[in-house]
Amino acid sequence: MIRRGLSPLVLACLAATWFVWGSTYLAIKFALASFPPFFQIGTRFLVAGILLLLWAWWRGQRMPTLIQWRNAMIVGALMLVGNTGGVAYTEQTVASGLVVAFIAIVPVLMTIASLPFGIRPSRLEVVGIGLGFLGVLLLVRAEAFTASPAGLVAMIIAALGWSIGSVLSQHVLPLAPASTGFASEMICGGGILMMLSLLAGETVHWPPQPLAAAAWLYLAIFGSLIAFCAYMVLLANTRPALASSNSFVNPVIGMLLGVYLGGETVTGHEWLAVGIIVLGVAVLILGRENSQSVTLTSPGP
Repeated sequence: MIRRGLSPLVLACLAATWFVWGSTYLAIKFALASFPPFFQIGTRFLVAGILLLLWAWWRGQRMPTLIQWRNAMIVGALMLVGNTGGVAYTEQTVASGLVVAFIAIVPVLMTIASLPFGIRPSRLEVVGIGLGFLGVLLLVRAEAFTASPAGLVAMIIAALGWSIGSVLSQHVLPLAPASTGFASEMICGGGILMMLSLLAGETVHWPPQPLAAAAWLYLAIFGSLIAFCAYMVLLANTRPALASSNSFVNPVIGMLLGVYLGGETVTGHEWLAVGIIVLGVAVLILGRENSQSVTLTSPGP
């Protein structure tokens, strides 16, 4: 079989998920100064989702059906509430660079979650899975996570939620096509997060600090609208391993930004753990690319 090259659309989406998402973890930390975790993420996704849905309606795109809204509720709860909400919660006690490093295990979990749907890993992918789990084991034994058991539990839920939600959106719970699907997922996930914010009794510091407000705007526009939509396009057009390849770029960007802009401290043990995770993800993706060609389709209208 002749391998097809990656289209400009896929390359642009890869760049967005690699570099924009690599910086959003530090932006979440900055926004926490005025916006508590569930409120911060909930409002961010509600605003982005409503704007995207209005844009799709203005362009004449078909609105989601009731079944597609149901799917969006389930997938949004897993990918946005479980993952992004968990990340923001953890960053209250754990450095943003280490949080993004933990999330790097997602491609490994997605590969495992894809097994029931007939997607089998190659031998090289199995090696990558083993390295990924070894790196995570070292990372969770580091001082940052041992000092924050609640943060560790939140990160485990976050990684599992994103992985399971991604796979289910591909095989079991399809969203509405194109922009309306992304918008419905953000609206549903944002709504659930706002309910959690109310139940948790979160309080917003108003007026917000200028840096916190700027970080929130960056997260809503770049993190939610641009990078999240790019990720969903990748899920619809590539294999799971390539769609989540940002996971071996994001830790490097996130940790460097955390150290140099956020004043965070990362120990040698933690850098070693992250290096093993990144190596494992790189091997996993290389194994996927060598074993099967990437099938590309056009995104929905």
